[in-house]
Amino acid sequence: MKQNEVIKGENDPATDKKPTSMMKKVLILILKAIAVLAILGIVFVAIVFIVDKVSSKSEQGKIQSYGQLVPVDGKKMNAMIQGTGEETIVILPGFGTAAPALDFKPLIDELTPFYKVVVIEPFGYGLSDKTDKERTTENIVSEIHEALQNLQIDRYILMAHSISGLYGLDYVNKYENEVSAFVGLDSSVPTLSEQEVGTSTLGALSLLKKLGFTRLLVKSGDDPYAGLSYDEETKEQMRMLGHKNMANPNNLNEIKWMPSNFKGAEQLTFPNKLPVVFFIQANHPVTDRWLPEHEKQAKDSDYGKVITFEADHYLYRTHAKEIAEKFRAYMEEIK
Repeated sequence: MKQNEVIKGENDPATDKKPTSMMKKVLILILKAIAVLAILGIVFVAIVFIVDKVSSKSEQGKIQSYGQLVPVDGKKMNAMIQGTGEETIVILPGFGTAAPALDFKPLIDELTPFYKVVVIEPFGYGLSDKTDKERTTENIVSEIHEALQNLQIDRYILMAHSISGLYGLDYVNKYENEVSAFVGLDSSVPTLSEQEVGTSTLGALSLLKKLGFTRLLVKSGDDPYAGLSYDEETKEQMRMLGHKNMANPNNLNEIKWMPSNFKGAEQLTFPNKLPVVFFIQANHPVTDRWLPEHEKQAKDSDYGKVITFEADHYLYRTHAKEIAEKFRAYMEEIK
């Protein structure tokens, strides 16, 4: 071979040019596809954001007032009072209940022929204001008590759903002379703590709320009130208040404080002379300790009792009549 001959296929510009050109074309196509996807993503986020803002503004004028606003810690807390019975029942909601006074309507309707029923909507719930104070048990309990004091309600039965069972345990120990009985509606117990949620997760939830994705998530999910006894107007009000209140700063702060609030209640027990009755689901979907732990709590009271239902966590929506009847029977038993 002559010295200046080039072996075919090696270092031949003609053969190098074709694959290099092809690679550039492929790279350009990939970059264009990424750019298109990015633009579509931005457009999608923008649409979700705008729809949420427009819908929220429209719904703001459609949300109807109910109950009465009570001064608490320089802000307004909403409370609804129904019925004229001699004894008063104060209902406290579970975590994230969008509009407690409306959500508890089936149970309220069953109780009001016999009791005066007061539903308290803590800060960040229902029509109540939001607060900058941390959602510790101490603050929540103090605010609820201030609301009742300003309503001039100083003797009552405390009825608490879910997480309010934890706050209620603290409440009855602090204001034992005011509470005549405690009723747990599938209420939380200190020994079955909620898992800690990281700051990054809470930040992501806050961002999703600001961008309007919580509305999208709710729309794509099942209707929690389908087939229940709520009228369409009430369901629509709860839906709008759900969009308004879901993942608001007070809700997220309450999640942040949950592990600490559970830990702080571990040594608390119900006063032994306080009548205590739990209405709980018979088969908890996550833990088999649900019934035993409530039975342990009931033993703290000389009048403790546990009544189970084949129901889900929101048993007051589906078994309101049975709860009201069994509660009245329980109160007769302990007289």
